[in-house]
Amino acid sequence: MERTELTPQHISTMIANPAQMGGIETSVLDNGSGRDTRIAWINTGTGLRYKVVIDRGMDIYDAFYNQYSLAWQSHVGITAPQPFSDKGIDWLRTFGGGLLVTCGLSHVGGPESDEHGERGIHGLISNLPAEIESIIQPDPAAGRMEMSITGRIRETKVFGPSLELRRTISGTLGQPFIRIHDEVINRGNTPAPHMLLYHFNLGWPLVDEGADILWQGDWQPRFDPSKHKIFREGGNFRKCPAPLDSHSGSGEEVAFIDPATNESGECVCGLHNGRIGLALAIRFQKEQLPWLTNWQHWGRGEYVTGLEPGTHPPIGQAKAREEGTLIQLAPGESRTYDLVLEVHSGHESVQEFRSQFPE
Repeated sequence: MERTELTPQHISTMIANPAQMGGIETSVLDNGSGRDTRIAWINTGTGLRYKVVIDRGMDIYDAFYNQYSLAWQSHVGITAPQPFSDKGIDWLRTFGGGLLVTCGLSHVGGPESDEHGERGIHGLISNLPAEIESIIQPDPAAGRMEMSITGRIRETKVFGPSLELRRTISGTLGQPFIRIHDEVINRGNTPAPHMLLYHFNLGWPLVDEGADILWQGDWQPRFDPSKHKIFREGGNFRKCPAPLDSHSGSGEEVAFIDPATNESGECVCGLHNGRIGLALAIRFQKEQLPWLTNWQHWGRGEYVTGLEPGTHPPIGQAKAREEGTLIQLAPGESRTYDLVLEVHSGHESVQEFRSQFPE
């Protein structure tokens, strides 16, 4: 299908309200477990549209390209934030999936307890609401095609640590991509531990039997190799399989990857489904996010793979401290992170993306 390109003539003669083309619409859910949760629908005007859950760390839940869903959603769905759901495996009770769940800001991994405190799965940030700083709408008549939403999420307590995430999610009208720019700042007066992981959850129909999981780099299985049937030498871990009975319940496999970079220091990963002619690319800077985790959970009715750039794999704060890799942000110190998600459709665009992964 040929797509109509937007021209200045269209803007000046055909369009009264730019919302007819796309933009950002905020709302509040009014039913179910997510009742009273603030959201923002973002429409790029290309078929790519997605939902930012303002009250859940500005994570991204629904994401569609034309008729195709890109994201996996769990049975949990969207729930209202649970800021004190940080013990043991409580995090799983509010893990609705979605295109992006942010893990951190000070712990990424399973539950643990030591002399530095008690930490539940994957930290607090995805259960904290944002304070919206700005929403910028596109204005094609004024020559502005960019749009963005910016908010601040605070992971803090009296006497610290006090970390703040300033997140901007942005895009350009007429282009099928999502930009994420994050800045993590230590607002306290003592050093603060810092770990961050972007838990991208891809689902059907983008993820389907025979679809290709694309990444490059040296890897190791998360668990004892004898416990892995997929992530082992000779294993076919780059193709999505049919649902597996062995992945019912909590069955899963995970690989920790040292991702390869291109000439500009950028890492690229993603997924391609040739049946529907669609691919999703995730781009990030290795200097900022040196690790990639691939989670595969092929349960019946719970069919998902995760591609997860991070400052660390999900090893937990205690292990990172033991290895000497735990980041300590000094008072006032900040770190920035930049990621881009791109949708590729059409033979030429998909092949250009795939050419970055030589057989």
